[in-house]
Amino acid sequence: MVVQLAREFGAYIIGTGRAGDRQIALDLGANEFVDLEREQLEDVGPVDLVFDLFGGDIAERSAALVRSGGALVTIAGPTTARVDNGTVIDFVVESDRTQLAEIVNRVRDGRLRTNIGTVVTLDDAIEVFNGPRRATGKTIVQVRN
Repeated sequence: MVVQLAREFGAYIIGTGRAGDRQIALDLGANEFVDLEREQLEDVGPVDLVFDLFGGDIAERSAALVRSGGALVTIAGPTTARVDNGTVIDFVVESDRTQLAEIVNRVRDGRLRTNIGTVVTLDDAIEVFNGPRRATGKTIVQVRN
């Protein structure tokens, strides 16, 4: 959803991931896409903001792309990545009823698209998350019927 929200506010989006994710990223609003297995991430920069979902090596490499005064925001946990003359933010989501209601409204009226891949029961969750296949889309764990 971050791609869609950033696009709504006028951002130019460069998505990254595996080749199989390219069309999904473009469909959700990315202007460009970098296949991390076949293209050089380092060829992208400089950029104002990196929103990091991966952490580790990707966060480190992405930090080098951020221009002076820019920011690296990560949801992958605390990072050792640093931005020259910029900011690193470890982003932690805190539930906010009003904001969550706004997201629900955006999904309901079509302003935000979801990427739900699988819905599983709590009993099947461990097998799905630890299985040999890479999940496509978000996995929803249904706790109640």
